Amino acid sequence: MRARPAPLVIGHRGAPGYRPEHTAAAYELAFALGADAVEPDLVATKDGVLVVRHENEISGTTDVADRPEFADRRTTREVDGEALTGWFTEDFTWAELATLHARERLPQLRQASATFDDRYPILRFRDLLDLVDRASDDTGRRLGVVAEIKHATHFAAAGLPLDELVMRDLSDAGWTDRTGLVVESFEPTVLRELHDRGFPGKRVYLLEDAGAPADRVASSGSAAAGYDTDLTLRGLYALGFGAPSAAARVDGISVETSLVLASGSVAVSLFDDDDGSIDIGAVTSDLVDLAHSAGLSVYTWTLRPENAMLQPEFRTGGRDDEWGDWRRLFSILLHSGVDGVFADHPDLAVAVRDGR
Repeated sequence: MRARPAPLVIGHRGAPGYRPEHTAAAYELAFALGADAVEPDLVATKDGVLVVRHENEISGTTDVADRPEFADRRTTREVDGEALTGWFTEDFTWAELATLHARERLPQLRQASATFDDRYPILRFRDLLDLVDRASDDTGRRLGVVAEIKHATHFAAAGLPLDELVMRDLSDAGWTDRTGLVVESFEPTVLRELHDRGFPGKRVYLLEDAGAPADRVASSGSAAAGYDTDLTLRGLYALGFGAPSAAARVDGISVETSLVLASGSVAVSLFDDDDGSIDIGAVTSDLVDLAHSAGLSVYTWTLRPENAMLQPEFRTGGRDDEWGDWRRLFSILLHSGVDGVFADHPDLAVAVRDGR
């Protein structure tokens, strides 16, 4: 059997372990640290511009709450069934959002990153595509983008079809024939819509360990099938080789690290450079093998070293912001057979993957 290639290291929102997420500085640093691709999250403004933010509610990652001219935009809105209060991208034009500055989302854990607060503006998706083009030229590497479409059903109801906006930006940026392009979403409907629009890259379905996709809930209410049905062998084949149509078939799934680590069956064997095996003391589930058998690639999120972000068995006795036993965890995940990992500190994932 031919060995699978080494997993891709994807800079999750850039390199947010070192710079505020989704900023040009975070993305440029991710590539400088060896990331193969970066992951922008996509939401929309009211004038139809795709901007790169983790959520459409932006008070936690920008200075919008300190801007008196936008005080009247604070509101409460239901997004995917959850009531949220704050400032939402769909209530702003791009010209207005372009005046805001990014801030560290987790300042208590990442104080060093927080020292860069208010230095960088918000990016459009188009800006990020141009940045990746420049970085590819500068590094001589073929760099990729794994873009997450956020809250597609919510935005479609507001007259902002994200599939259409994604295709527009890709066309405008000359990315319709680029390799290394992936789009992912927690909602399968938008992935099917992208197929129907001729999306040129790979489509990846994001799965959680609980709950149901917002698009299914919107159409079926409490009867909506949950993510757990997709994670069964039957569900995986329905996404892959057994999909009822080309539009319904996806290229891969992307899951939380807990689903890869879940006690299941497959022991991981690692070896050091000196005299034998390393006792990593954990096993991985059979999810990766099952997904591969269904013709699906597997990505996992998110590799983070801080104690507060680690599963209990990988934490040390230090503070929440101190790094725990991250190398052991990263080794398990990178040797689990996954095709890609999302990392907040891309250099750490690259170092473990490459044996440095």
